[in-house]
Amino acid sequence: MPVYEVNEGKLTAANPTRFDVEGLRERQDIQRMLRDQITVLGEDLFVLSDEYGGWIDSNRRIDLLCLDPEANLVVVELKRDDAGHMELQAIRYGAMIARMTFAEAVEAHTQYLRRCGQSGDEAEAALLAFLNWQEAEQEEFGGSVRIILASAAFSKELTTTVLWLREQGLDISCIRLSPYKLGDGRLLLDVQPIIPLPEATQFQTQIGLKRQAEQKAKVERHEIRYEFWQSLLALAAQQTPLHAGRSPSKDNWISASAGVPGFNFSYTIRQSDSQVHLWIEDNQSFFLRMEAERAAIESEFGGDLIWKRDDRQRGTLIGALVDGGYRSDREDWPKVQQALVDAMVRLERVMRPRLNQVRAGQR
Repeated sequence: MPVYEVNEGKLTAANPTRFDVEGLRERQDIQRMLRDQITVLGEDLFVLSDEYGGWIDSNRRIDLLCLDPEANLVVVELKRDDAGHMELQAIRYGAMIARMTFAEAVEAHTQYLRRCGQSGDEAEAALLAFLNWQEAEQEEFGGSVRIILASAAFSKELTTTVLWLREQGLDISCIRLSPYKLGDGRLLLDVQPIIPLPEATQFQTQIGLKRQAEQKAKVERHEIRYEFWQSLLALAAQQTPLHAGRSPSKDNWISASAGVPGFNFSYTIRQSDSQVHLWIEDNQSFFLRMEAERAAIESEFGGDLIWKRDDRQRGTLIGALVDGGYRSDREDWPKVQQALVDAMVRLERVMRPRLNQVRAGQR
């Protein structure tokens, strides 16, 4: 379909053109523009790196390596003109990064920021903020790899292959980038998803068995965590008002304000272990003062504590680890949950006087 400009009540057709005719290069221009405005592709994506090639014995590089809000890795491959066999190239890249860890993703983003002239020190904090995580959740990271192909043209051979791959459960999509030129020389870019077509159900394919199994496992994990939260919060409400009014969640953490801006008491539940902690937002001086009192604080608490400080993050935490999590046998849940509540009560009792001193100093 042509693209028209509406000007003074008249429609003027824009002339289709080509990227090469307009002097736009694949890497230096198109890739750079999409990298800087990744939402043009129609999705909420986080750019981890461009020209990523962090694997051994290979000179191949991913045009754009991204994350989506579900912590899935997204390979974005770009072609200026004919897409050729870019789907095969992208599949190889997907296989290469399928086992990427959160730490490796942080390192990739750190190097990318440095190439862009930034320090890279905020790389991990930026990932955590995008994913809405307080701390790295490796079991939740990179559960799936998605592929986005963006090109000015797609052959029937390629689209047929992509449709078949979607039937097998691979999350792969095609986006057509069509440049147009107005009479006054201005360039337009028409960005259209062609697979899957949002409004054309006949082109939608069923999710493959592998994808269905992944989705089912994710739903079950969220349901189990929700049930664990229900009973944990009910138990906690009987012993401390700290998290009163908080609702169960599919997430693996629940926080409550400590009554001082920037401080929160949090529960974190994982599959086989759990944690309670005081989260300290951007107040390293308080953390350092507490760390100087570590022996006394741990004595008052009645056990060893976790003291986590990472220069790449704005926050620090003081917490305690508890054996057992939401994947523990259900008959063991009451014991795990009681241990969590006990640890939270003791942690609050130890830290409350020290937090009161901070609050008094803020008045």
